[in-house]
Amino acid sequence: MAKKKSDTPDTPKHIAVVNDKSLSFFEKYINNPSPTGFEWKGQELWLDYLKPYIDDYYVDNYGTAVGIINKKAEYKVVIEAHADEISWFVNYITSDGLIYVIRNGGSDHQIAPSKRVNIHTDKGIVKAVFGWPAIHTRTAGEKEEAPTLKNIFLDCGCTSKDEVEKLGIHVGCVITYEDEFMVLNDRYYVGRALDNRAGGFMIAEVARLLKENKVKLPFGLYIVNAVQEEIGLRGAEMIAHHIKPNVAIVTDVTHDTQTPMINKITQGDLACGRGPVVSYAPAVQNNLNKLLIETAEKAKIPFQRQASSRSTGTDTDAFAYSNDGVPSALISLPLRYMHTTVEMIHKEDVDNVIRLIYEALLNIKAGQDFRYIK
Repeated sequence: MAKKKSDTPDTPKHIAVVNDKSLSFFEKYINNPSPTGFEWKGQELWLDYLKPYIDDYYVDNYGTAVGIINKKAEYKVVIEAHADEISWFVNYITSDGLIYVIRNGGSDHQIAPSKRVNIHTDKGIVKAVFGWPAIHTRTAGEKEEAPTLKNIFLDCGCTSKDEVEKLGIHVGCVITYEDEFMVLNDRYYVGRALDNRAGGFMIAEVARLLKENKVKLPFGLYIVNAVQEEIGLRGAEMIAHHIKPNVAIVTDVTHDTQTPMINKITQGDLACGRGPVVSYAPAVQNNLNKLLIETAEKAKIPFQRQASSRSTGTDTDAFAYSNDGVPSALISLPLRYMHTTVEMIHKEDVDNVIRLIYEALLNIKAGQDFRYIK
């Protein structure tokens, strides 16, 4: 009988990192809404979890949160993720009490029909649903009308605009899906907004490992959970200029390309369960990227490679092009069904991203010069 891949001598045994306590936080963190521009409740949860593992923290005017270790050190290293999730805004309330929406970030109109949502008001959460005509009422033989921003709408059980407004709903109220965290087949974490609160969770776990292993870093470490990535990397832009780091390692999600309707020729060949993804892109500093790859090989951490054409589309770009240029690199977490309410990530990939960032920090020297020509 052929051996399973995990039984072969060349395959290193997986090292678990996430424990019961941290998983409990992760579930709570994912279930908490954190829409772009309204991230502060999630940031409070994140900071409460992080505080035992850091020396100090800072929160800027728009809500980006930073945990700091060795604040007085001159050489500064950032590890970063973004905190915000895609969502919707109330845009128009009809006279008969239906609500039309616009995007807050890259929300997918095609998954909206029949989804349950939370409308966030000053009076609290108001429940609603994205309605959709029953199949029986759609004319047979004619081309189906697809969901678009022009025809998806919310129904909160009201029959007039006045009734809607009395619930506290007004134009500009933010809307999130109510779907929550679960573990699938003891293999995948599933939920909304794993893009990219999984990243915030992972960098917090790096801080935990540093504290528990009593690591004394020779530089200042800034654990950054940035806001407003989903609408243009805005939080990272702001905080990069405040911190003025010497090095930045960013983590975000990337596409698992193994499911139907994804073209590997254009999207690459990446899979959940095969390990963290290192990226090649103009914003990725090659010497720092080489350090990540050598770290993974030495620590026997499986990894994958991805190429980007002009930009990574992540906060890596914001850090790289700030402050006269900051050596920056990206470690991505493979994810299925991005920008849906059933985003999926592999448990072992989460452990291995945490391990790769942790081990990379141990290999960075204070004052390290990553320039190509010196």
